[in-house]
Amino acid sequence: MRLVFAGTPEVALPSLRAFIDSPRHDVVAVVTRPDAPSGRGRKLERSPVAALADEHGIEVLTPAKAGDPDFLDRLRALEPDLCPVVAYGNLLPQRTLDIPRFGWVNLHFSVLPAWRGAAPVQAAVRNGDDITGASTFRIVRELDAGPVFGVVTEKVRERDTSGDLLARLSESGAQLLLSTVDGIEDGTLRAVEQPADGVTYAAKITVEDARLDFTAPAVVVDRLARAVTPEPGAWAEFRGERLKLGPVTPVDDVTLPAGEVLVERKRVLVGTATTAVALGEVQAQGKKRMAATDWARGVRIEAGEHIA
Repeated sequence: MRLVFAGTPEVALPSLRAFIDSPRHDVVAVVTRPDAPSGRGRKLERSPVAALADEHGIEVLTPAKAGDPDFLDRLRALEPDLCPVVAYGNLLPQRTLDIPRFGWVNLHFSVLPAWRGAAPVQAAVRNGDDITGASTFRIVRELDAGPVFGVVTEKVRERDTSGDLLARLSESGAQLLLSTVDGIEDGTLRAVEQPADGVTYAAKITVEDARLDFTAPAVVVDRLARAVTPEPGAWAEFRGERLKLGPVTPVDDVTLPAGEVLVERKRVLVGTATTAVALGEVQAQGKKRMAATDWARGVRIEAGEHIA
């Protein structure tokens, strides 16, 4: 089939590679977010999907909005049979959805109808889910509500960050998306409407949402820290300045007042509402990331000091 692939970040690359490598399909163009400022110099940088398309000589479309008339004209001219989507990051109006013969098929990183929305993997980790997965579905106007073609499941491991989990799902999901498109072409696959029960939503996590609250139980602090790693990154305040924090590890042998810091020879502990947690890597303002023990030696933490 003639495909126009829509996606933007690195998590979309396994799927795009799968279609590029497939002898059954022809990726005639990709749709991605416009080049964005990056780094200290704020130079414009291609999205990962655009960069991979460039390597393979595939046309790159970067509409500011997916309903722009010029973009729609070009999409019609390309005559795609189907548009696979992975983390594109732009709303698709109905006039855009109507162009490809078989519609737009999205790879979403949850077992729908659970965790519709922008941050399903983060929500699964934060919620303490044992199992999550990925689903392929036909895009409709309502958010992540279209009929489902297929599902793969994935166990959430005890120390998974959202980055760890998403990396695995991007690979298994790529094969699911490819097999879904194959099945649509063959006429052997039919989408099934999502059940009305079990719908949950996973809103985008903001920087403010990623602030750790050490008055919460250790399990809650741990899950949030892992859920927001690597993006947007956990943080708290120490001595009035923001301190970025990597994942923490709950410990069973120490209890401290909430937020109080205890420096030991091989670990730095912070109290919660239950038992303490051990800090992993930390990054003070203007500094590089370092092990918590190195940071603690450098700032010379006094007895009774707190992170909040």
